[in-house]
Amino acid sequence: MNVHRLVATCLAVAATGTLLITSAAPASAFAPTAEYKRYVALGDSYTSAPLVPLPELLSLGCVRSVSNYPKQLAALLRIPSFKDVSCGGADTTNMTQPQSTPLGTFPPQFNALTPDTDLVTVGIGGNDFGVFGDITSTCPGLRAADPTGSPCKTHFTVNGVDTLAAKITQTEARITEVVRGVKLRSPKATVLLIGYPKIAPETGTCPDILPFSDGDYAYLYSIEQKLNLAVENAALAGGATYVDTFGPSTGHDACAPDGQAWIQGKDVNLLRALNYHPRFEGQAGVASLTYKKLTGLRQTVTPAEQATWAAEARTLTNQAKSDPAVMASLDRLRTSAQR
Repeated sequence: MNVHRLVATCLAVAATGTLLITSAAPASAFAPTAEYKRYVALGDSYTSAPLVPLPELLSLGCVRSVSNYPKQLAALLRIPSFKDVSCGGADTTNMTQPQSTPLGTFPPQFNALTPDTDLVTVGIGGNDFGVFGDITSTCPGLRAADPTGSPCKTHFTVNGVDTLAAKITQTEARITEVVRGVKLRSPKATVLLIGYPKIAPETGTCPDILPFSDGDYAYLYSIEQKLNLAVENAALAGGATYVDTFGPSTGHDACAPDGQAWIQGKDVNLLRALNYHPRFEGQAGVASLTYKKLTGLRQTVTPAEQATWAAEARTLTNQAKSDPAVMASLDRLRTSAQR
């Protein structure tokens, strides 16, 4: 989830003065009574949604999207007061400590919480101890030497101990403290811990999209299972509610066909999503699942919902492509990258 190398990309796009805002999740689809008045969204890049069209102009260092799941959820719930302070690259320490980015330093995310905040979503944990960055930066490079084996799992197993799993155990304690910190500052709030959707499929491979060795698909899957279990356990220990996005995202991993996939593969798409991160469809899916958790609806994804999100994603991308100022900025970025 290290997104800071792409902040300049977002800056170049946003510097055109063009901000694309769409109704990512039609409010007419759900019309609840506004139960929550003050909503604060905390989290890392799986919450901020880097490169999902288009960036917030005032939060470029954090690469927040105007179409991320907190904004979609706020629209669905018709929240009158909403703050999204999620930030790409954040870990649990950035709840209470400032976060430095290439475009400035952002205050601790907990600063957004107030005693009258009544809804908080938290999507955090993947960056702690470098787990997500380690697996996505290391494992693809190991495939060439052993394409059918599991060299990634071997790499991270030291003296019989899975070092990434051990780090996730430590992360669980940190997330538990995050929940307690939220409740201390906003004692009346409903607190939701948002899980991470599936990156790898349960079975099968797609090396052109996820360039892991065949045997390491199961390892990536297991690591994400452990991370989500840590989030779930922290919710239970801290008195929060866990939102499972891992199970309901089955069939929407990075290997799924375009229009079904929630996760971008190995290639950065400046008009869709950062590599190994959720696309618009993934953000819409998480917003829907969170909404359903809050309102007591069954947490499933219907084909009709998925088709709607895929159509909205295409609309967003086409609108960005048709904006001359946006495309000029992207051309300048490509030229700069080739130097």
